[in-house]
Amino acid sequence: MLTDRPDPTHDDAATEESPGRANYAQFARRYADYAPNKPHNALYERPATHALLGDVAGLRVLDAGCGPGIHSERLARAGASVHGFDVTPEMVELARTRCAGLAVEVAEGDLARPLHWLADASFDRILCSLALDYVERLGPVFAEFERVARPGAALVFSLAHPMRDWIDTRTHGSRPYFDTARFGMHWSGFGDPKPYVEAYRRPLADILNGLADAGWLLERVVEPLPQPQMREVAPALYAELSKSPAFLCIRARRPG
Repeated sequence: MLTDRPDPTHDDAATEESPGRANYAQFARRYADYAPNKPHNALYERPATHALLGDVAGLRVLDAGCGPGIHSERLARAGASVHGFDVTPEMVELARTRCAGLAVEVAEGDLARPLHWLADASFDRILCSLALDYVERLGPVFAEFERVARPGAALVFSLAHPMRDWIDTRTHGSRPYFDTARFGMHWSGFGDPKPYVEAYRRPLADILNGLADAGWLLERVVEPLPQPQMREVAPALYAELSKSPAFLCIRARRPG
């Protein structure tokens, strides 16, 4: 989730390793405590994403990059059978604790690698909420999602809005818009010490073309508006997000 201003002293970190595990190992417990009610999540991205998922009762759902299990818990309570995975061991344990007693299984897995433990055509819905920002190449991820999706299954994912990140010159540094670039920032809003988080920004075409190349059919693109309740709890953020989006939410369908 890339919503705060970047640290200009750590722009465009040069490494090919996925940053997801290092990012969240720093503050997994704090993230699990803050994210359920943090306005960017609870009153912005999460409602938009779940609206795209629709009714999941009786469906098998993959929660890819599940974090501490916030979505997995909600999906299971809505009647889904959920398999979640995350690259950060601390998040895996938090998700297992949060979802104890529910129809949720959680494993450790990396979005940047093949999902070898998942069978072909085994899910009716795939959710990937705010996790793709930590993966450099989206094409192989979308291809793996297509492999494990049943015919007619829906993929719903959210990530940082490419133009939102491009507006701030400190986010893209000296790179042109058309490059996929890695950058870092210190996040506020999750307590101290502020975690240093790295992610990738990329052009919109790379997202949509990677989706199409993997065989997915684009159904819906949402640039979310904040929920009305945010006006009371975070008026400045509500005003900001009412003018320009921070995230992009997309639903695609596997033919069949």
